[in-house]
Amino acid sequence: MKKLDITTIILTYNEEIHIRRCLENVCPFSKHVIVVDSPSTDRTVEICNSINSATGEREFPEVEVVVHKYPGNQAEQFNWALDNLDIRTEWILRMDADEYLLPELTEELYQVVPALAKDVTGIEFKRRHIFMEKWVKHGIYPVVLMRMFRKGCGRYDARLMDEHIALSEGRSIIMKNDFCDHSLINVSDYCRKHINYAKREACEILNEYYDISKHQNKSLTLGAQAKSKHRKKNKYNKLPLFGRSFFYFCYRYFLRGGFLDGKEGFLFAFLQGWWYRTLVDAKILEVRKSVFHSSKKPRRVTEEEKEQMRSYIEKSWGIRLK
Repeated sequence: MKKLDITTIILTYNEEIHIRRCLENVCPFSKHVIVVDSPSTDRTVEICNSINSATGEREFPEVEVVVHKYPGNQAEQFNWALDNLDIRTEWILRMDADEYLLPELTEELYQVVPALAKDVTGIEFKRRHIFMEKWVKHGIYPVVLMRMFRKGCGRYDARLMDEHIALSEGRSIIMKNDFCDHSLINVSDYCRKHINYAKREACEILNEYYDISKHQNKSLTLGAQAKSKHRKKNKYNKLPLFGRSFFYFCYRYFLRGGFLDGKEGFLFAFLQGWWYRTLVDAKILEVRKSVFHSSKKPRRVTEEEKEQMRSYIEKSWGIRLK
């Protein structure tokens, strides 16, 4: 089958349990596949090279592996790839190693992409979460994300967490079919991963509260659902700590039907909707008490206190705010 004019970029760090599945999914339709490794200490790069050795040019394109030290967040790593790698295709697709496109979505790309009008510069996909080997159909599905864009027309907005691809020109369309977020890691590793996410998300919220870091890409245009999600998060962040995570869990589990997905649905809603959000609030409280010696949100914050927050976050969490 003829390849689409797409370069697929995959960011990796210790993804040996996922990367083969992802590559075997995207290589058949992509002219070029680039793996940007952070670098990994497991077999991730070895597996990428084995794909090249096994397939050559007959079925899959060459998988290019580029090693680049992780700058601290996904947005910076991906934008570095856009700015520094030799990308020659018209379209760029962004994938995580634990993701894959369903066959229906691949077929839809073949039907839709070649005929797109020039003012369509972004393509949004619906994300399907597979948790503990079960599709979680309720609670937050579908999450719509911009994952594909014309070269030169998109990049990540500069955020530590909940980053989105944004467009500098044109408009986006939404595909009818899904791609899957299907992690194979165990629950313990899943929780450890979200502890790191919680630190970054707490930084985003603290920045919203106190303006302790400056973001870029203000002129870029987010997709419709990304804009809506940011608006909702801004409202959520104005609610009291800890109570908001409980109400968010109730919203997802009861009002959005998460209980219909059985034990897996409960765990997914609990870990993502209550435990994780509570952990984010705990990290916010941690910073407040370390700097202001109080659990209450201060009305005014001095430049000295902002510097104290940045210093605490860097020393305690290993995150440097610019």
